[in-house]
Amino acid sequence: MSGVEIPFKISIPDVELELLRKKLDLVTFPDELQDAEWRYGVPLSDMKRLVARWKDGFDWRAVEKKLNNELPQFTRDIEVAGHGKLTIHYVHKKSTLETAIPLLFVHGWPGSFIEVEKILPSLVETSEDGSFPSFHVVTFSLPGYGFSEGARKPGFAAKQYAEVGNKLMLSLGYNEYVTQGGDLGRAITYKMAQVYGGKHVKAWHTNMPSSLGIPAPTLTSHPILYLQSLFKPLTPAEKAGIERSKWFDTEGKAYFWEQATQPQTLGYSMSDSPTGLLAWIYEKLVNWSDAYPWTDDEVLTWVSMYYFSQAGPAASARIYYEMWHELGTGFAGAVKNPPRIPMGASYFPKELNVSPRSWVRTVGNLVFESVHSSGGHFAAHEKPDELVEDLRNMFGRGKGKPGPAYGVVSGRNGFQPA
Repeated sequence: MSGVEIPFKISIPDVELELLRKKLDLVTFPDELQDAEWRYGVPLSDMKRLVARWKDGFDWRAVEKKLNNELPQFTRDIEVAGHGKLTIHYVHKKSTLETAIPLLFVHGWPGSFIEVEKILPSLVETSEDGSFPSFHVVTFSLPGYGFSEGARKPGFAAKQYAEVGNKLMLSLGYNEYVTQGGDLGRAITYKMAQVYGGKHVKAWHTNMPSSLGIPAPTLTSHPILYLQSLFKPLTPAEKAGIERSKWFDTEGKAYFWEQATQPQTLGYSMSDSPTGLLAWIYEKLVNWSDAYPWTDDEVLTWVSMYYFSQAGPAASARIYYEMWHELGTGFAGAVKNPPRIPMGASYFPKELNVSPRSWVRTVGNLVFESVHSSGGHFAAHEKPDELVEDLRNMFGRGKGKPGPAYGVVSGRNGFQPA
């Protein structure tokens, strides 16, 4: 099932850094319409500034050092049914408390394992007064992302990513654990809850509860929810969420169809042109967040994780093709067999799909909900404190009152033994 754990440090060869600088030096920028701003895509002025910074001012070695110091990283070989052995890169930070709750954090696109960076210190923290639970935290570079090996043949879809996540946790001695994910991480943890729920995955939490294009409850599918919706009007936040979803469907979803249908075509641009890769990802970082003040170095760090990835930038897009075709009717097909283990949902207003809460209750055993007044698609990066607080409230016991998923992992409730 798994090989030997090997300590890992990020160390990109000098020759790759020099090649990047040469390519950036040869950039050809397109023209731009007058007063276009963001209506047609990334503004030319932003791209010129970011490319100049990436070429001459961005200190990748400082980024490497910081990540290596803050994130305990390892690699391990994991056998995937039908796909052979893959070397998987992961972060594993244990709490000092042995009874901490094992938590698998699963990133998405255009993120990477570094999305865990801001929430990691708080999650592994222990409370002297027993006011919040502690976690053992694991996150891995999805196969084809970061420093994990990529799939070598077609058919590596949600089931296979879920298999990697489960086998990784078992190899680390966590026979029971909980999960958290957004974006593709939501789809993967959903699949994990379906396949491994009950035996290994004891509960799951997502900051993207509507990611699978869930339908509204009907009289035949969910009669109680349907009747309740007739007499309970949508809240202002839910109405705003519907408008946000409409915007995404009409103005922001072209990337999805390209990656879900012709990822190889896109892959040539992503692999050959660092400027093209930068524009492709930077657009999403800005449009998908809630006025988050991205610094240039933050953007360049996120994009560099794709440019320097072991499998190359093109590999990251293929998951869309595989998952779309795996489910046949699209991501919405996954709701036909909802998991029964406890589910938690955090609602952020600038998420990409924001369905009414009654719709979300059709996808599983929803036991925890938290509604936030700000925040977007990248919750762990934009709103780390809020996300940590939600996980603590779901899995903790607060001041005498247990959360709805308190104690779901046998012998590991996140607190000091009584």
